[in-house]
Amino acid sequence: MTRKQRRLVLIGSALTVLAIAAALVLNALRDSIVFFSTPTMAAEKSIKPGQRFRLGGLVQPGSLVHGEQLQVKFAITDGNASLPVVFTGILPDLFREGQGVISEGALDAAGVFKADTVLAKHDETYMPKDVADALKKQGHWKAEDAQKAKDAKAATPERAVR
Repeated sequence: MTRKQRRLVLIGSALTVLAIAAALVLNALRDSIVFFSTPTMAAEKSIKPGQRFRLGGLVQPGSLVHGEQLQVKFAITDGNASLPVVFTGILPDLFREGQGVISEGALDAAGVFKADTVLAKHDETYMPKDVADALKKQGHWKAEDAQKAKDAKAATPERAVR
């Protein structure tokens, strides 16, 4: 075997090993690559009880129930299906009915999603009051920014002034 042939065999073997390794990694991560599943996707996948995943969608209006010792029950919907969720803990400030959320946890045997983490989503128009005030002082405030800040303020609960 000549030197050139040995080099080609070595490069071909290395590329084959690399391709097999990449295929194994992608196959192992195929369900984890998705950031979250909607209630419809969760029903289609037939997720087993106890298997952890992220559930995303909107908090279904009228489903929010506060229980004892920080327990909260609500339903997450994607418009087609909804899934009941139970969470024990402090909810994010932006959490409310009709708002987008992502919950991390697992289904129990009864089909209820037991969340251990709840994240509230907001859109890109959100602007904290401090930032809006700073923009006004610097003269960079625009009428469209004012409307965005006004909408964001109406959507967020008032906080105590420090």
